[in-house]
Amino acid sequence: MTSTLDPISVKMLIPPVLDPGFVPASLYNRAFRELAARTGSTPLRLALERADGSVSVYETVVFATGSAHFDANLRYVERIVKFLLWQRGGWRLCVGGPREIGEHLQRVYATGGARQFDADFMGNVHGHPFTVVITDPENVPAPKETSRPLGRHLEGCRVGFDLGASDRKASAVIDGEPVFSEEVVWDPRNQSDPNYHYEGILDSIRRAAAHLPRLDAVGGSAAGIYINNRARVASLYRGVSQKDFDEHIAGVFLRIRDELGVPMEVVNDGDVTALAGSMSIGENPVLGVAFGSSLAAGYVDRAGNITGWLNELAFVPVDYRANGPVDDWSGDAGCGVQYFSQVGANRIASGAGMQFPAALSLPEKLVVLQEKMKAGDPLAPKVYETIGSCLGYAVAHYADFYDLKHILALGRVTTGEGGDILLRVANQVLNAEFPEVAERVTLALPDEKSRRVGQSIAAASLPSLGKESA
Repeated sequence: MTSTLDPISVKMLIPPVLDPGFVPASLYNRAFRELAARTGSTPLRLALERADGSVSVYETVVFATGSAHFDANLRYVERIVKFLLWQRGGWRLCVGGPREIGEHLQRVYATGGARQFDADFMGNVHGHPFTVVITDPENVPAPKETSRPLGRHLEGCRVGFDLGASDRKASAVIDGEPVFSEEVVWDPRNQSDPNYHYEGILDSIRRAAAHLPRLDAVGGSAAGIYINNRARVASLYRGVSQKDFDEHIAGVFLRIRDELGVPMEVVNDGDVTALAGSMSIGENPVLGVAFGSSLAAGYVDRAGNITGWLNELAFVPVDYRANGPVDDWSGDAGCGVQYFSQVGANRIASGAGMQFPAALSLPEKLVVLQEKMKAGDPLAPKVYETIGSCLGYAVAHYADFYDLKHILALGRVTTGEGGDILLRVANQVLNAEFPEVAERVTLALPDEKSRRVGQSIAAASLPSLGKESA
């Protein structure tokens, strides 16, 4: 295989000031397709099938067989597939195009391959071993997408919570109006005792419920994948053994629901991020991205429904440099978590020479960064300028895979003046490099209060009260 970036080269108009080695996937893919079109291309169709039978299809072009640049297809398509897997999800990948590309993907996603983590993850989520099928473009299955409404139930006295890797947020809501919100610091990923999770979640619910005249329903969002209120896979519980996960964590929300005796619904935090954005803006589609301990994302389509996709943008590649920063869970380089999260903010700040006491956690380091911002440290705004530049190029990349109109950025990293800086620079990138995207997509931040607790308030609207609402 040729060099990962040959024969493609890119030049940024607004490079990330503290991370100049960044190679935007959006610019790289655009240059790849333009060169393929000039020198001889062939169609490639990719289809991902999920456990419920739904199918997502993505179409692009690659260098034709016999092209001097043919080997560049392998890197390009592998990165596209990686994006699709974590955006859409799926256990069967159908590759309609040159056989060499499909065979490469079979090797990469096999046991011992570079993307074994992704294959194993998708297999666990969908209940089937991950499979790559090679065929011709015309034989790729047709798309079969599904969607369903989510939340928006505002009547009654409700608690909404949001579980992140560094804090738990909870809100008490009466007829859609928050009357209490708080954040409690916790460290779930390093805890092996499943009771730590159970007691922490229940504590936040009860603390919020104490501010209500009664408790009618509880809604929650949490990092990970949840089906019918059962946890399937989540980084929050990485410290728990598989045995304890199966026995105590998988059904923890069902246990809490039964103890509270009220309707309860828990879904992925990305879906609630998008729901919060949709409820705030009042117009769809909305892609919500939460810059927290990791990167959470969710998508509401033009009908205001969620799609059943994963939308785990923390794992999608946005930086194509060969030696990009590596995600410690998946082992892959250049993924969104390394730019749009507390992990990313700390990486960029520390890499530029900002000093933090060694014992501080990621949330505490972010507080220090924000304090330096307020104190006029000249390095602090450059951290946010860097994140903003990367975000602008990433938004253009997202636009290749989503029908976009509104993108709403939430989360602790966007709090304060730094959030305004990153938004400004991201929009500068879009206007300068991708005017066609800037014309149809609005990238914005919510108000300061919603940046920090908007997700837990939207989560409160998840359960339907049914006849109890009368």
